[in-house]
Amino acid sequence: MPPRHNAMNPRYLTLATAFRALFGRRAKKIPLDAGGSCPNRDGTLSRGGCLFCNAAGSGTGLYHTGFGLRAQWDRLTPPARRRGEALVAYLQSFSNTHGPAARLAALLAELAALPEVAGIRLGTRPDCLDAEKIALFAAAPVAHKQLELGLQSADDATLRRIRRGHDAAGFARATRLAAGAGIGVTAHLMAGLPGEDTAGFLASVGFINALPVTGVKFHNTLVVAGSSLAALHEAGGYAPMGRETYVAAVAEAIARLRPDIVVERINADPAPGELLAPAWAADKRGLLADIAARLDALDIRQGCRFRP
Repeated sequence: MPPRHNAMNPRYLTLATAFRALFGRRAKKIPLDAGGSCPNRDGTLSRGGCLFCNAAGSGTGLYHTGFGLRAQWDRLTPPARRRGEALVAYLQSFSNTHGPAARLAALLAELAALPEVAGIRLGTRPDCLDAEKIALFAAAPVAHKQLELGLQSADDATLRRIRRGHDAAGFARATRLAAGAGIGVTAHLMAGLPGEDTAGFLASVGFINALPVTGVKFHNTLVVAGSSLAALHEAGGYAPMGRETYVAAVAEAIARLRPDIVVERINADPAPGELLAPAWAADKRGLLADIAARLDALDIRQGCRFRP
């Protein structure tokens, strides 16, 4: 049975609520950098990356400055330890299951040996998973195991347009494989992708509803420095989604989302100095308030318009 919605935020199921149900206390994801790469960066598929991504890969870059996983852990966990929170190791940047299975096995062994680690989350792509890698992850001796899989869109035409290098069917296969091994899957979905409107974004919500997905992260598409999308935007070939349109899209997505799926994020969070457009994306507090206000105004609760 999924955890009940938090009384402080009853309109959708939050990660904080899910973590409290799992661990019996608050939990903190500790973002770690394992020095990984991506098939869209290392030449396996391409070297240009996805259209929206820059060379930093949404990570801290600490690994390449001499901080191994244990050093990062020791540096980043003290505040959460003082608060008595459960500690979840989160490999965030790039595609952490990319490469040979032996690399993943060594990585998982190192993560499982971190002091007081209660869970492991791996950010990756669906085309960087197979049965062997899933089995390795399933065997990790921690209470919480989760894959964060970038889907972005369930429309294959959109996926080609943003140069993802995989299709929606590949995401479905990876999700079913993980679920069959007892591993949770968080889907990443983006609103405002080039050539895709709100209807396309909401169709992707319907797509994940039909899969054994356990969590979702909603992101507004950002134009960040160093991305191919930045060049497209500068040339007039791409206009970001407006703030009001995004707020309405996320509210409707929550209304249509299967009630047991944990809503882990409802906006993108640009790194300092990387955001080029839209300017409103830097106003995280205001954006979250706008979404909450719309949910209240329309009396939207997660799954109120879900249809199996």
